[in-house]
Amino acid sequence: MQCCLMKFCRLVCLALSTPFYLLQFFGLRGMYKRLFPFLAYSITFSYNDKMHELKRELFRNLARFTNADGTLRLLEIGCGSGANFRFYPNGCTVICTDPNPHMEPYLRMSMDVNKHLSYEEILVLSGEDLREVQDESVDVVVCTLVLCSVNNVENVLQEARRVLRNVSCI
Repeated sequence: MQCCLMKFCRLVCLALSTPFYLLQFFGLRGMYKRLFPFLAYSITFSYNDKMHELKRELFRNLARFTNADGTLRLLEIGCGSGANFRFYPNGCTVICTDPNPHMEPYLRMSMDVNKHLSYEEILVLSGEDLREVQDESVDVVVCTLVLCSVNNVENVLQEARRVLRNVSCI
C-alpha cells in the first residue's frame, strides 16, 4: 500500500512540475520570470485581506527591536511585490532583496502606497548570498513564503544571522 502511495505522490509531483520543465526545455523560463511578478502583485491585495490578522500578529513585535537611537533597519529576503510592507512599523527603514529583477516595478508600486516606511535599497540577489549587505547591519530579517523556494535553507539562515546586529536577543 505504501509503495502505491509513494508512486502516486511521485506521479502527482511530476505532473505538477512538467510545465516548468517544458518552459525550461523550450527556453521560455524567462517568460515565467516576467509573468510571476505580475501574478504575485495581483494576488497581494486579496492575500493580505485574508491574512490581515495573522500578519498583524506576526509583525506586531517588530518595534521592540528598535535601536537606542529610535531607528529600525529591516532586511526583507524575497520581498516579492512588497506584501508585508503595510504591517511594518512607522519609520522603519527597509532593505529589499529578491532574486527576480522583474519584481522591481511592482515593488515600487507597493513602496508608493506604503509611505510610512523609508526604503534604503532594492537588491537583486538570492537569500543564500547576501554579500551586498554588511555584517551586523540590520535589526530584523524577514523572510515569509521564501524558505520553501530557495536552494539551501541553511545558507539563507546563516546569511540572516551574519547580517543581524544583535543575534543574542532572538
